Amino acid sequence: MFDMSWGEVLVIGGVALIVIGPKDLPRALRTVGQVTGKIRRMAAEFQGQFQEAMREAELDDVKQQLQGMNDSVSSMNKGFNPIQTIRDELKTAVEAPVTATDKAPSDAVAETTAAGAPAPEEPIAELPVPSLPPLEDPAELIAESLRREAEAAKQAAAPAPSQEKPDAIT
Repeated sequence: MFDMSWGEVLVIGGVALIVIGPKDLPRALRTVGQVTGKIRRMAAEFQGQFQEAMREAELDDVKQQLQGMNDSVSSMNKGFNPIQTIRDELKTAVEAPVTATDKAPSDAVAETTAAGAPAPEEPIAELPVPSLPPLEDPAELIAESLRREAEAAKQAAAPAPSQEKPDAIT
């Protein structure tokens, strides 16, 4: 804040000691410290309010930019339903008949007659869908193999019945 060296502080302290007197100097220094603290708090509060006002101003700018973006997007999307557009495109693609332009160029050339007119289109034969065996669940396969291993372990641990007859006690 103020640029004062130790020498200047000593000179001011000496003058204050002579002018105020040794009895009242501690009370005067306490009062000066309290006033300095109040001035610093007021300066910090002013600075905080100034920074808050700057943040609000920046926030207002950001809000205006965001509102501008929302307005431009909404103006672009008026009457635009992307799901309906995709549905319509898929529907037209599925319902459209296959034409000579959809076929490979070599097919179109082969179908032309000697006069240069395109040959009538042949109906498209539908291919049979191959039947696939049902898929087995890998978890079930693993569980079945674990059951088999457990049964094999039980059989190995169980004592085999002996073939010999016990000797009779005579």
